[in-house]
Amino acid sequence: MTNKKTPLTLPGVSENIYAGFWLRLGSLLLDALILAPVIILILYLNSTSKNAYLITFLPNLAFVVWYRVYLVKKYGGTPGKLIMGIKILKIDGSDVTLKEAILREIVTLCLTVFVSIVTILSLMKASEAYYDSLSWLTKQQYIASLSPVLFLVYTWLSNLWTYGELIVLLFNKRKRAIHDFIAKTVIVRALYIDKLRAAMAEEEDMQPIPIKS
Repeated sequence: MTNKKTPLTLPGVSENIYAGFWLRLGSLLLDALILAPVIILILYLNSTSKNAYLITFLPNLAFVVWYRVYLVKKYGGTPGKLIMGIKILKIDGSDVTLKEAILREIVTLCLTVFVSIVTILSLMKASEAYYDSLSWLTKQQYIASLSPVLFLVYTWLSNLWTYGELIVLLFNKRKRAIHDFIAKTVIVRALYIDKLRAAMAEEEDMQPIPIKS
């Protein structure tokens, strides 16, 4: 299937075989629901002391990589995507590998590392006694006030990436976001994967064999 692209439509299938905005949004909401207990625990631990954030930084990052990269490589999607009945494939219709799973998340991971480093630098400047006296919400505000320019840069970059993803997703026929173009992937309805691959194999078999001169 090298150099091949998944078809835009399938014979006998009237609905779009690709996962558009609403299916992706549903999968994101499901992932958020699944991860809610972990996120709440992390936020609680991070709010207990300055050192807690430093201690949990690497485990938190490892968990993100496991959830958003390893599970995609292993199963073709996060739990939210699989529950919604959609799966990530390479643009040639084959299963994604570790390479594609990493490339899909490379920008988000870089943004996560960036804001984590900024937060750590801010915590190193923070007064421990004052930090401990604050409520959870005011602790976040205090940390942000210690590196306002860097946090503003993160906010702008994050918003630019998010809106760019949405715009690109809405205006191409295979419903691919920027990270799909980076990784050369598509997200399809799992129901049609076998039929999609069969159609691609049939099309490949019908290609004329080049005659060597």
